Amino acid sequence: MSVQVLQSGTQRPDDLVLVGYIAGAYGLKGWVRIRPYSAEADALLHAKTWWIDKPDMHDVAMMQSKSHGGDVVAQLMGVADRDAADALKGATVQIARSHFPALSDGEFYWVDLIGLAVENLQGELLGEVSDLMDNGAHPILRVAVVADDKKSAGELLIPFVDQFVITVDRAARKITVDWGRDY
Repeated sequence: MSVQVLQSGTQRPDDLVLVGYIAGAYGLKGWVRIRPYSAEADALLHAKTWWIDKPDMHDVAMMQSKSHGGDVVAQLMGVADRDAADALKGATVQIARSHFPALSDGEFYWVDLIGLAVENLQGELLGEVSDLMDNGAHPILRVAVVADDKKSAGELLIPFVDQFVITVDRAARKITVDWGRDY
């Protein structure tokens, strides 16, 4: 793992992944409420060091955390009261990739799928994964369609389920789907 040295002299890991943002204070004793960018907040709950960008990028020790509704609430070192927690509102939260829980075969972190090319079984390039969303039943790939003239031609929404997603090849940066341009 390589690192970047910040002006403060702190070494910032190069494998940081944006996982959420601080939505505000939680309670009176300095806890913060984090809105995760993923339905699975395991990385937020288990990583002991977070990187936040307010007032500037720095690391902070996470002392305790728990799920609360769709959010995560946490007690951070040095955040002693509600005012200090409120001052962090809007800060992004990043975690070193090395602190993410291990995945089983066939599982992927959403961040790893963004930017992959999407090709159908006929070999047609449909576009590139721009984002994912969760509809409650399963994730959905948001594929930015690129026309022959390299301009945006809309978006395809492809359910991320075995019926439609045939292979995910992270090394080749490609997802093969059973999906047509006209669906």
